[in-house]
Amino acid sequence: MSEKKIYSETEADRFFAATFHGMTWDLLDKSDRNMEDDEKLENYAHSSLAHWRKAGKEINLQRGFWLLSRVYSVLNQSESSQKYAKRCIQVTLEHPAQMEDFDVAFAYEAMARSFALAGEKEEYQKNFHLAEEAGKSIRNEGNREVFQNELSSGDWFGCE
Repeated sequence: MSEKKIYSETEADRFFAATFHGMTWDLLDKSDRNMEDDEKLENYAHSSLAHWRKAGKEINLQRGFWLLSRVYSVLNQSESSQKYAKRCIQVTLEHPAQMEDFDVAFAYEAMARSFALAGEKEEYQKNFHLAEEAGKSIRNEGNREVFQNELSSGDWFGCE
């Protein structure tokens, strides 16, 4: 008989934050999403952030805002995508010591993608350039490759 583990509230929040984050990515990667999947996508991303708000640090919030911006860009919801991209970059710039080098690159990528979705080509170009430059500064080769793959994938809404 296995012994049940008892989690603190913080441990439970971290568990659910990470679980909902993973569930969001599973749906983002799903090629044949339907309307119910899209609703779950939005719900899971918000759930992840809600749990990080209780048990995380600024870096977790930054990544949660990034994820919501991506979800809303995939769902073609420009206003919401920009809202969370702006929160992502705000947290990134206010807490640079807590961020990894790739977090900075991804924050600018979120801004670029949200401006592309809104059809704001000049802001898209400015932030895409900032994302590219920040991406070149990612020290870990694996992280740099993941970033470059994200930057070169997905919909750029005709702005590229």
